[in-house]
Amino acid sequence: MENQAEKDTDQNEEVSEISDSPESLSLADVSAEKATSDSETDLEIEDPGKAFAVIRGTELYLEACRLLEVVPVSQFIQNLSKTYINLNHHGLGPKGAKAIAIALVSNASVTHLELEDNWILAEGAVCIAQMLRENCCLQKLNISNNHIGTEGAEAIARLLLDNMSYLQVLQLSGNNFGEDTAPYFADALTGNYQVKELDLSHNAFSEKGGQLLGQMLASNETLELLNLSWNQLSMKGAIALGTGLRNNGTLKVLNLSWNGFGNEGAKALGEALKVNNVLVQLDLSSNQIDNEGAKKLCKGLEVNENLKVLKLANNPVTVEGATALITSIRKNVKSMMEEINISNVLVNETFIKMLDLVCQEHPGLDVTYGEVGGHISKNPEHYPNPMKVIQNYLNEHNLELWDFFRNIDKDGNMKIPVADVRRAIMQESSIPLNRIQIAELVQKLDRNQTGLVDYSHLKEKKPAQKPVEKKMKEEEEKEDLYE
Repeated sequence: MENQAEKDTDQNEEVSEISDSPESLSLADVSAEKATSDSETDLEIEDPGKAFAVIRGTELYLEACRLLEVVPVSQFIQNLSKTYINLNHHGLGPKGAKAIAIALVSNASVTHLELEDNWILAEGAVCIAQMLRENCCLQKLNISNNHIGTEGAEAIARLLLDNMSYLQVLQLSGNNFGEDTAPYFADALTGNYQVKELDLSHNAFSEKGGQLLGQMLASNETLELLNLSWNQLSMKGAIALGTGLRNNGTLKVLNLSWNGFGNEGAKALGEALKVNNVLVQLDLSSNQIDNEGAKKLCKGLEVNENLKVLKLANNPVTVEGATALITSIRKNVKSMMEEINISNVLVNETFIKMLDLVCQEHPGLDVTYGEVGGHISKNPEHYPNPMKVIQNYLNEHNLELWDFFRNIDKDGNMKIPVADVRRAIMQESSIPLNRIQIAELVQKLDRNQTGLVDYSHLKEKKPAQKPVEKKMKEEEEKEDLYE
C-alpha cells in the first residue's frame, strides 16, 4: 500500500508539470490531474489507467473536453477527418488547446491546422509541442498571436532541434519573442531539416537576435521562406543576415521589412546578392534606406542572376535611387528581375523613358512607382483599352482565348506566371500594347494578385466556343476575362 501511494504521488506530480513524454497527454493522466487538483469535482472514469490510444477521434476529444472542463468546438469535431482545420480566433485558451492536442496525437488526417489568436499561452504551446512529437501527419501549423512567450518558444524550439515533427510550415508571428528566445530558435534551426517556411514576424528580436539568426542562416540547409518583418533587427542584425545569406543555398524568400536597418544593412544585403544564386524574393520595405543605400544594393543587382522580386516601398528613396535601380537591371543582361516595388517614389519623365528602354530589354519586368510629375500615371485615358487590342489580335489571327494562353504556357499546367504573360505580349509585335497597358491587362487577369494567370476554366468552355468577337465583347463589358 505504501509503494502504491508513493507511485500515485509521483504520477500526480508528473501530470501537474506536464512532462515531455507523450504519456502526459493520456486520458488517464488528465483524469488523475483533475481528481487530485479539484476535490469538489466528481469526474471519474472506471479505468484510470486507460490510455487515449483506446479512444479515437470525436470520442477522444469530447472526453478530453469533459475532463478539462472546456466547451467542445463543433468545427473541430466536424473536420477531424479532413486535411484542413481552421480554428483561428476561437478563444480556445490553454485548456482548449490541450484538448485539441490530445485529440490529434494519433490523428492521421489533418495536415494543416490554424490556431491563430486563441490565447493558448505557454501551457497550450507546450501541449501542442508534445502532440507534434507523436503526430505523423501535421505539416502546416499556425499558432501566431497566442502570447506563448519564452516558455512556449523553448518548447517549440526543442521540438525543432530534435527534428521530432513532420512540420514543414510554421507560423509564430506576434508571440512576444524577445532576445531571450533568439538562442533557442538559432540553435534549433541550425540543424533542423524539416521546416521549409518559418514566420517569426511581429516579435521583438533586436540586433543580438538578428546576429544569431544570421549565423543560423549560414548553416541551415532546409529553409526556403523566412519572415522576420516587424522586428528590431537594426543595422548589426541586418549585416549578420546578409553575411549568412552569402553562404545559404536554399532560402528563396526573405522578408526583412520594418526593421529600420538603414543603408549599412542594404549594403550588406547588396554584397550578399553578388554571390547568392538562390534567393528569388527580397522585401526591404520600410527600412530607412535612402538613395545611398539603394545604390549600394544595386552593386548586387548588377551581377545577381536569380532575384525576381525586390520590394523597397516606403523608404526615403527619390527618383535618383529609382533610376539607379533600373539602371542596374539594364547593366545585367542575365538579370531575372520581374518586379520592383518603389510605390512611394515620385518619378519624372526621364525615369519613364529609361524604364521603357529597360523593359524592352527585360520584357518580363514590372516596376511599381508613385506619380509622374504630380499626376497619377496609371490607366491614362488616351491609351486604347488593352482588352480591345487583344480582341483585335485574336480576330486577325483567328484565335480563341484558349489558344492565346496555351501558346504562352510553357509548363502546360494552365497557370502562367504574370511575368511570362508580360514578356510574351511585349515581344509580340502584332499586339501594340505599351508597358502601362500591359500592366493594366495583367492586373485584370490576376485580380487576386497570385502572380499567376489561371486559364483552366477555358478548357471546359472550349468545345462550345463562341465567335471571338462576340466573346471578347461580352468579356470586355464585364471588365474581366474570367467572367
